[in-house]
Amino acid sequence: MPRDSSQQIPELQALTPAEQEFVQEYAQADPATLLLQQHRYRGLAIPKLVHYIQARQKVKHKLPLWYQCLDIVYPPTLSLEQSSSELTAQYKAGLVTGKVLIDLTGGFGIDSFFFAQNFAQVHYVEQNPELTAIAAYNARLLGNTNIQFHNDSAAEYLQAFTGQVDWIYLDPARRSTANQKLHFLSDCEPDVLELLSLLFQKTEQVLLKTSPMLDIEQARQQLSKVSKIIVVAVENECKEVLYLLNEKAPPEPDLEAVNLYAQKEPTIFRFSKSGEEAASITYSEPLPYIYEPNTAILKAGGFKSVAQQYKLNKLHRNSHLYTSENLILDFPGRIFKCLAVSKYQKKEILNYLPEKKANITVRNFPEPVAAIRKKLELQEGGSVYLLATTDIHQKPIILVCEKAL
Repeated sequence: MPRDSSQQIPELQALTPAEQEFVQEYAQADPATLLLQQHRYRGLAIPKLVHYIQARQKVKHKLPLWYQCLDIVYPPTLSLEQSSSELTAQYKAGLVTGKVLIDLTGGFGIDSFFFAQNFAQVHYVEQNPELTAIAAYNARLLGNTNIQFHNDSAAEYLQAFTGQVDWIYLDPARRSTANQKLHFLSDCEPDVLELLSLLFQKTEQVLLKTSPMLDIEQARQQLSKVSKIIVVAVENECKEVLYLLNEKAPPEPDLEAVNLYAQKEPTIFRFSKSGEEAASITYSEPLPYIYEPNTAILKAGGFKSVAQQYKLNKLHRNSHLYTSENLILDFPGRIFKCLAVSKYQKKEILNYLPEKKANITVRNFPEPVAAIRKKLELQEGGSVYLLATTDIHQKPIILVCEKAL
């Protein structure tokens, strides 16, 4: 039977009032400096408190609910780095509903915490006993009462579990024991490909989270029962790819590119692989407005679909920059007003940059940002954006732009 971690919870202790006072006073301090000066703070376990300060610095924006509570217990740094953010966990929780969900890769417990708001019961499963105890302690601290915690491996727990559930969620570990990033499903732990048959004995619906480094098409083919693929970005930084698996999945899954924001509604772009392949688009010289799709669209591969849906011209087959005569306000990405088109020549470009300062982006260009900045002797920042790309004549060009919105 699955092992329960409840006997481990009493071993976890929150910070003492003196320790909490220290953490608050040095919340923004340099951890390395605190360690070097630990002799100044007699009576305090400085290495423990430095870890706590480092953890809070990492979660301040990622997990604000956890950050605000000084009684929270934090796991080792790697577990924090691999955990979902509140934004992405809330988004995933909005995709699934039902009575019972199993989270087979519980970790720090962030996803389980938010799933529990949409389910009568959540089974958190984690093979690391320390993580299991920490997640259970924190959930109780934050008032969550409908998560059952199990210290077990995914495969052993499933084999012992009887009955059916509405959803099973997996977020396989994406690093090897040598702390190297892994890019294939079979390299992750647990191996979801080996578990597929067992998963579908317990549920009809599976939500799988993978690294954005994973090849989407290869994963789709290996998983085979994919009804939808969602690429999730936060503030234009690609964070994860979600695969919704179903025994009755259609031959072709839906594709979505979602960009989440802390202070506004998400942008969602939908397309299909067959639609992308069949899309007919046009190319042109740069026009008054230039568009750069958000990273979720680029990762999802909606290069032609975004041009077709928003009636834009593409600058080059491989550039993934788009242009139009008139402003398209609802475009899902950055929008620029093109001030000039320049050759990649220092003298010509500096005519547009009296302050010798610019933000530089590269799309299909022979040199990286650092080399361009060095050649042009430019500082970073300012209101001018240089988009280094290749035009329809295969020539490298620099688009001198400013934000349109």
